[in-house]
Amino acid sequence: MKIVIAGAGAVGTHLAKMFSHQDHDIVLIDSDEEKLKLIDSHLDLLTIEGSCSSIKDLKKANAKNADLFIAVTESEETNITSSLLAKKLGSKRTIARINNQEYLIPENKEFLKSLGIDEFVYPERLAAKEVINYLSRSGTRQMYEFSGGKLVLYGIKISSKSVIMDKTLSEVSQLTGDNDYRAVAIKRDGETIIPRGHNRFMRGDLIFVISKPESIEKVMDLAGKRKYKIKKAMILGGSRIGYKTASELEHTLNLKLIEIDKNKSIKLADSLERALVINGDGRDLDLLREEGIQKMDAFVAVTGNSETNILACLLASKMGVKRTIAEVENIDYIELADSIGVGAMINKKLLAASYIYRFTMDADVQHCKWLTVLDAEVVELVAQANSKITLDKLKDIDFPDDANIGGIIRGDEGLIAMGDTQIQEGDKVVVFTLPSAIKKVEKIFK
Repeated sequence: MKIVIAGAGAVGTHLAKMFSHQDHDIVLIDSDEEKLKLIDSHLDLLTIEGSCSSIKDLKKANAKNADLFIAVTESEETNITSSLLAKKLGSKRTIARINNQEYLIPENKEFLKSLGIDEFVYPERLAAKEVINYLSRSGTRQMYEFSGGKLVLYGIKISSKSVIMDKTLSEVSQLTGDNDYRAVAIKRDGETIIPRGHNRFMRGDLIFVISKPESIEKVMDLAGKRKYKIKKAMILGGSRIGYKTASELEHTLNLKLIEIDKNKSIKLADSLERALVINGDGRDLDLLREEGIQKMDAFVAVTGNSETNILACLLASKMGVKRTIAEVENIDYIELADSIGVGAMINKKLLAASYIYRFTMDADVQHCKWLTVLDAEVVELVAQANSKITLDKLKDIDFPDDANIGGIIRGDEGLIAMGDTQIQEGDKVVVFTLPSAIKKVEKIFK
């Protein structure tokens, strides 16, 4: 596939890294020569110094022959302009990064599509949705729903109270006799394990499970986790993510939002109906105590500074808050934040990259999600007629060792994949895969 990426910022660079490991012809265009030199020295792609909204430079980047044109600069106007120009030049599909909610209103979206922009990606909206998902399921991490919640993927840490600790997957299956859930990955000491029957669950493991929604509590019990209801929450940072999260949750939770900028605080207070907006520094322990952080069920840190968010969540956890969520935009900090006890992390660039990445896959992909704390993806693929995946029972198919089928959505029913399961044409199949297996998985589903 011929891909042109406009913008060598965080999202564009991450996409370039992801695509460079596949068989794609990639061109990255940006006006910052130093950024391009750094990328050029590490990745196998063509870089072009130029304006993303210049017809001459887009022609130079060969946008007219692009199968996919992705505009992810920091400027929304540049992204829209460059996408429209690329489409007129001949790009088959265009995607633009935006930060304006009104472009996602159906009639506006259709209007812009008629002009030449096929898809929009709004990282802040994706991040806010992620936060809301985390808060809806206490005790779990990295929760993600498929086909409207017919199957759910989530992470749970094994505690010392867990009845499955030190048992193999086969032993747990015999112990419970249940077919309503399946462990698809284990994170242990920084390593991602695709588990088989002989692998054991150990204390401190972060296990990723695919299950039916009604089985989540059962899995939590097995992992030694208690369910608790989130009634009170505090948000640190009046960013777009903070505002969108507050506006979605203020009618269901007792919510406080802390913002250090006075003018921004006033605007937020005017925009939000029920959430209490406090002007102050969220790193001030006295302020946090005064605002009752010790009584909060959840704490969300979404300032523009990853270090501040991590430290604030650690403070909140030390003061008794059960659920902490930090926006961590520095990818190098994600592993650290997870290891020192930050409950959950969100990263806008990974969320945006996941959303865009599915458009580069050959198979029919419904959803694609890059998991923040794992170097892995979970994808929902549609089984095609006469594809290899439909020709035999799962136990008899030569499926990659570095991937795992978790479940199937057949019609309106979610099913957990077992050895005797035979996938049918049209089934939506949830696959957990390491980067090394993505292309192999695609071929099996084509």
